[in-house]
Amino acid sequence: MRPFIRMLTPVLFVLMALTLSGCGEQFIVLDPKGPIGESQKDLIYISTILCAIVIVPVLILTAVIVWRYRDKPGSKASYKPNWEHSTKLEITWWGIPIVIILILAIVTVRYTHMLEPSKALASDKKPITIQVTSMDWKWLFKYPEEGIATVNYIKIPEDVPVKFQLTSDTAMNSFWIPQLGGQLYSMSGMAMTLHLQADEQGSYFGSGANFNGRDFAQMTFTVDATSEEEYKSWIEEVKSTSPALTMEGYEKLTEPGSSEVMLFSSFPVGLFEKIVTQYINGDGGAHQQHGSEPASEDADTADSAAANDESGTDNNAHHHGGH
Repeated sequence: MRPFIRMLTPVLFVLMALTLSGCGEQFIVLDPKGPIGESQKDLIYISTILCAIVIVPVLILTAVIVWRYRDKPGSKASYKPNWEHSTKLEITWWGIPIVIILILAIVTVRYTHMLEPSKALASDKKPITIQVTSMDWKWLFKYPEEGIATVNYIKIPEDVPVKFQLTSDTAMNSFWIPQLGGQLYSMSGMAMTLHLQADEQGSYFGSGANFNGRDFAQMTFTVDATSEEEYKSWIEEVKSTSPALTMEGYEKLTEPGSSEVMLFSSFPVGLFEKIVTQYINGDGGAHQQHGSEPASEDADTADSAAANDESGTDNNAHHHGGH
């Protein structure tokens, strides 16, 4: 029985590794398509290599020691019952981990500062702004400068920075586009800022990274990165062919439940500011957090966009549709 267990153990470890790896599915986090995702991939690799310098030798030595010093007839392993100290060994197994931890700390601090979510990306192109609202269980995206809104769908031009402003209508969630960058929380009463960019045209997976109830698995969305010409054409198409998002329509969206992709040619005046400030307790402003900014910064732009739609004027004359 014991030999059978010894033979079975490696097989079980292999099966566990295949199960956890998704049986060969692509690790999209390690296939970044933007500057933030690329830097975060580098940090993952550096951290993994530094940790492996300690972990791999320890695992190998553990196996060697167990095998060499096992109890067996005729064992030739040295027997030193009175041995208790070795300065060289003490320096080795304490010194190497300390040095690695110091290196890892320096690298982590450097990348943490460099990848601060609210820091604007260096680019000669003007960023576009997308206001993100997490709901139960769907995502609402508003383009305040273009005056349109979508549900569970984002389209952006390639090589153009995107400034995401995040908030939540209800419970806290986590906004995540793995191939473009790490996640950032969306929270009620806050307008958090996240800067990302897609360096290549393509279709990218996005989702909520928090468990937040019955349909949390349906909180996914698609991000299409296209040419600037195609992006402008899409904006005009949405304006001319999609219905407006009314306040009644928004209230309907806030009802718990999943949703298909939806497109809207306009949205109510001051909607993002209304969502952020809906839980104010008379203190004169929404709660703020590191990396956040006042909700009203782009709300005025959104007000102009929606008001422009309602007055029947030409959106193209007022909005910056071609960033």
